[in-house]
Formats: sequence, structure tokens, C-alpha cells
Amino acid sequence: MLRFRNVDSACEDAAFPIHSVEPRMTDAPPQDALNDFIEVYPQALDRATCAALLQRFDASRDAVPGRVGGGVLPELKDSRDLTISGREDWRDAESQLNQAVFKGLLRYLRRYPHTLIAPLMLEVPGSDGKGHRLTAERLTAMDDATLSPVVQTVLRPGAINLQRYTADRGGYPYWHCELFPRDANAETLHRHLLWTIYLNDGFEQGETEFLYQQRKIAPRVGDLLIAPAAFTHTHRGNRPKGGDKYIATSWILFQRAERLYGGG
Repeated sequence: MLRFRNVDSACEDAAFPIHSVEPRMTDAPPQDALNDFIEVYPQALDRATCAALLQRFDASRDAVPGRVGGGVLPELKDSRDLTISGREDWRDAESQLNQAVFKGLLRYLRRYPHTLIAPLMLEVPGSDGKGHRLTAERLTAMDDATLSPVVQTVLRPGAINLQRYTADRGGYPYWHCELFPRDANAETLHRHLLWTIYLNDGFEQGETEFLYQQRKIAPRVGDLLIAPAAFTHTHRGNRPKGGDKYIATSWILFQRAERLYGGG
């Protein structure tokens, strides 16, 4: 049984779907790799799946003008968005995307184990049947089958948006982060990581640009980007030139306290 202790302080219910666990991949970063908490996992989705999602998006009549925290402000964000979570006709796509993201998340946590263990003091059962504190060393040594239920207990997927940015006009030029207070349920304050899967390429610019890290992530079809949601990773979406840009994007959130600890 996984146990929690609060180190510092105390949406709809969702879970990452895991239908099968593949053998653990080797995640050791090269010695000269950046430690900026921005990770890109190539071809998290295959090209055919990305193309199918793009075509379904274009065929849908449910896309709406993109919103920011303050509403529809096209001078800050100019896009067409479709929230697919909670839609029966998009359930298969939501599951595909969440599975791809979860695989990337396991790799991310092995690279940065304190993403999971710094906010919460976790205990996991050992071979002796006793509870042991989950350290960075223990986490990175876990195989996928052992680590997955721990991650699912602590974290949950957010609502997924498909977005289209029109060539030479669309974009999200406003420097922003994903963590902010918005409502009484404080859902936006539960955001821990952001993610984006690029559904196409073949255009110029359109990068995801991180301010303080001075990095631009060039869209490549099927690539998965994961980064922290807070102000340290303030970012923007640059305008695509010569072609529309399509992405799937969301967040990885903490489970709510009442689920983690029980009660209020």
C-alpha cells in the first residue's frame, strides 16, 4: 500500500489508461545533456495516428476560438481549440494520447525523480513487507509495472485540447505559464507538468519557446514535449509560417488532497 505524508502543507476524476506495460526503456541521459527540465521524446505518436487526429479535428464542427485564463483574447492567443476529453466520440483518441503521454512521463520521472517525491513523502512496500521511503534511487530502479501504480496514485491527466494555429496569423505570442488561481476548486493550481504532442510539421517557425531557458522546441510530427507548469518555465507558441500548426496539449495534475489523504 502506498502511503503519503505531507512535507510542507496539505476536475473531474481521471486516470491514465494503462492497457499493457512495455519493458522499461533505457533513459540514462548523455553526460552533457541539459538539466533544464524540458524534455522532448521523439515519435511518441506515429505519423499515421497524428495525421488521423488532424483530419478528425478539421472535420469537426465543435472547434471554438482559443481561450486564455481571461477569456477569448486573440491578441494573446489566436487559435481554434477542441476539448476532446469527456466526448464519447473522441474517447479513443483521448486514450491514445494519454497512453503516449504516460510512457513519456515514466521516462521523465526517472530523469527527474524529485518531480514526484519532493512534493510528497511517499512510502512503498519493500520485499520485507515493510514500508520504505521512496527515494530517488528506489524510483529510478523501479520497472514500469512497479512504478506505474505509484504514479497513477499521485498524478492524473488533465483535459486534452486539440489546437490549430493558422499559418502566418495564429499563435500564442503571450509569455505565460500554466499555473494560476482561477476558481474555487483550484484545479489550475494542481497542474504540475505541461505536455504537448506536435501533430504536424512542414512549416517554418511555430516553435514552443521557453523564456528563461532560452530554448526553442521545433515542432516535429509525433514528438512529445514535457516541462514544468510553473513560472520558471514561462513560454509562448510562436507563429507558424507557411503552414498551419496542429497540436494536442494538456497538463499532468496532482490528485486532489481529499483523494490522496482522505477527507478534507
